[in-house]
Amino acid sequence: MKKVEYIKPIYTYEIDFGQHVSNIAYVQWMEVGRLKLLEEVGLPVHKIKLKGFVPALIRTEIRYKKPLFLGDEVRVVLWISELKNASATMRFEFYNQLNDIVAEGEQVGLFIKVDSQRPHKLSASDRARFEPYVAKG
Repeated sequence: MKKVEYIKPIYTYEIDFGQHVSNIAYVQWMEVGRLKLLEEVGLPVHKIKLKGFVPALIRTEIRYKKPLFLGDEVRVVLWISELKNASATMRFEFYNQLNDIVAEGEQVGLFIKVDSQRPHKLSASDRARFEPYVAKG
């Protein structure tokens, strides 16, 4: 199974009043991961919309284990745990520079038709693009 992975430093604007990374930053990092996934499967947002459908989130869940601070780095890892006809469940893991897991997350995305905003069933060829990123078993 393939995974999307990227590393980034923690910036000042990601720190909250408690002096650690804000929960909002994790949601943004998840979005970056999803965009990278779409790019890797050959359906970047500017191209997928031309096909008449777009991804939309219907659920986000994050479980925090350890805080991240200014000066840390975060490694974001993403894969698909379930791929259905019109939706996908994505799993995320967040690691610090010591390779400690600091958070885990899950998002459910729905493919929707641009014109009707109704669910869009993936074609066999589009579904095949995502298959290498789906966890087996």
